[in-house]
Amino acid sequence: MTREEVFEKLIEVFRDVFEDDDITVDDSTTADDIDGWDSLEHINLMNAIEQEFDIKFTMGQIVSMKNVGEMVDIIISKL
Repeated sequence: MTREEVFEKLIEVFRDVFEDDDITVDDSTTADDIDGWDSLEHINLMNAIEQEFDIKFTMGQIVSMKNVGEMVDIIISKL
């Protein structure tokens, strides 16, 4: 799966979790950039991503992600 394909799927997950069809994300997107992305929604987002890509994040990976670009790198490494 290419980086672009991961982003396409990821954008759909973000839109679903945050119930906002206008959300777009890129490598530099952080929780500060999206309304409602708090610690509880982060857990929901991680679960939704794991289900969408059929992967499992470690706790270390979850807490180390500083932006969506790092999230994509981790997803790609698990595919």
